[in-house]
Amino acid sequence: MLRSLYSGVSGMKVHQSKMDVIGNNIANVNTIGFKSSQVTFSDVLYQTSSAASGPDETSGRAGVNPKQIGLGANFASVKTTMDATGGSQRTDNPFDLMIEGDGFFIVSNGPQRLFTKAGSFTLDANGTLCTASGYNVMGWQVDPKNPTSIKADTVSPLHIMSAENLYSEPEATTAVHFTGNIDSADTDLAGSGRVTNFTFYDNLGQSYTVQMLVKQNTQADALIKSEYSVAITDVLDSNGQSIFSKKVDDGLGNITYEQSSITEVSLGSYTFAVAGVDEATGVPTLGGDAPIMSFNASTGKMVNIGDAEGEQSLTFSINVTGEHPFKDINVDFSSLTMFANSGKTTIEGSKGGLDNLGKGRTAGNMSGVTIDNAGLIYGVYDNGVSKLLGQVVVAKFANNSGLEAVGNSLFAESQNSGEFDGIGESITMSGGKFNVGVLESSNVDLASEFTDMITTQRGFQANSRIITTSDTLLEELINLKR
Repeated sequence: MLRSLYSGVSGMKVHQSKMDVIGNNIANVNTIGFKSSQVTFSDVLYQTSSAASGPDETSGRAGVNPKQIGLGANFASVKTTMDATGGSQRTDNPFDLMIEGDGFFIVSNGPQRLFTKAGSFTLDANGTLCTASGYNVMGWQVDPKNPTSIKADTVSPLHIMSAENLYSEPEATTAVHFTGNIDSADTDLAGSGRVTNFTFYDNLGQSYTVQMLVKQNTQADALIKSEYSVAITDVLDSNGQSIFSKKVDDGLGNITYEQSSITEVSLGSYTFAVAGVDEATGVPTLGGDAPIMSFNASTGKMVNIGDAEGEQSLTFSINVTGEHPFKDINVDFSSLTMFANSGKTTIEGSKGGLDNLGKGRTAGNMSGVTIDNAGLIYGVYDNGVSKLLGQVVVAKFANNSGLEAVGNSLFAESQNSGEFDGIGESITMSGGKFNVGVLESSNVDLASEFTDMITTQRGFQANSRIITTSDTLLEELINLKR
C-alpha cells in the first residue's frame, strides 16, 4: 500500500515538471527564434513478486508470467523541437535575418562561441554586427588577395562599418570613348572648329576636363571633306583652373598667372606643349601638330586616326616627371560617324570604354549596407560602388536537439550535439538561404500546448487521487484495532 503512495508522489512530480515545461513554452510564444520543448515520461523499476516460469512438458504444467508491481513514473527526457521552423515575422530591417534551412547563427562574447536561431542583429559603436545582448555575429572575411571574393576560414567578428569600410577608394580613369556624328556640311568645322571634351579621374579621385578642338583638314580634298584634325587646347581641374597655369598673389590682392610645372600633354605620338599663359586670365596657348581623323567618304564610317593604318584609338597622357596621380587613358574614336545631319555636328566623350570598363571613380562615402540571401554583406557608396564586406555563415550539428539552451535564445554545444569546427559553412551549400528583413518567430503551437496542459492537469489530479485513496485505505487498516 505504501508503494501506491510513492507511485502517486512520483506521478505528481513528473506532471509538475511537465507543467513547468509547458509554462515555459507558452511564456515564450512571442520570443523570436525560440524552440519549444516536449516532455516524455518513463516507468520506474519494478518489484518482482515471482519470476516467470516456462512450460513443463513432463508434468504438463503451463508457463507462468512474472508478477511485477511498478514503483511509479520517472522524468525521461525534455526534447527541444529544433527542426520545426517558426513562422516568418517581417520587419524590413536590413540586419534582420531568418534561416531558411538547417543551421544556426554563430555568435561570440569573446572566449565563448554560442549559436542561435534569433537573427535580430544591429551595429555597435565600432560598426560590428552584433545581437541585442552584446554578442558579436561571426562570419567570413573578404580575401585580402581578392577583394571581390570571400575567404572561407575560421569565423571572426564582422566589422562591417569599421573605419576602412566607411569609404571607397578612388580609381583612375583608364578608358574614354567618343560617340556622335561629324557633319561635313557644318560650317564651323571649316572655320573656328567645334569644341568637344571628355572628363577623367586621376588616382586620387580628382576630376579633370580635357578640352579638344575638331577642325576640318583644309589641306585635304575640299570636295570630299573626310579628314579632321583633333587638337587638345586645355586641361581643366574640378575648379575650372587650367593645369598649365598657377595663380600668383603679390600679397596686395593682385592676382596674376604664370606657367605651372606641367608643360605638355600628348595624344598618341602627338605632343601639345605650352607656348605661353595669359597673365590676366591664366588661359594657356598650346602648340603642336594634331592627329588627323579620317572617315570613309562613301560609308561615313571611321577609318583611321593618327599615323598608324587602321588605328581608331590614341593614348592620352599628361607628361610630367616624378610622382604624380595621372594615368594614361585610351581614347577610342571608333564609334564616330560622318553622316549628313542638317549641318550639325554632335560629338561627346564619355568615361569608360565601349565595354563600359575603365571609367574610374571618385572616393566614396558609405551610404548603406545590404545583405543578400547567401549572407554576403555589401557596402553601398555614394560614388556608385558596391563593395564586398564579409559573409554571415551558419554552424551545423549532427544532433541539433543535443544543444544546450543557455538563455537569451542562445545554445551551446554539448557532448551529444557534435562539435563546431570553427569554420562553419555558407548557407547555400545545403540549398538554404537567408530571408532578409524577416525574423523567425517562436515555433510554439498553442493548440498543442493547451491540450498538453489539460492532460497534464488531469494526470496530476489522478495521481493526487492515488494518495488520497491510499490514505483512506491506511486509515481503515488503523481503525481495525478500535
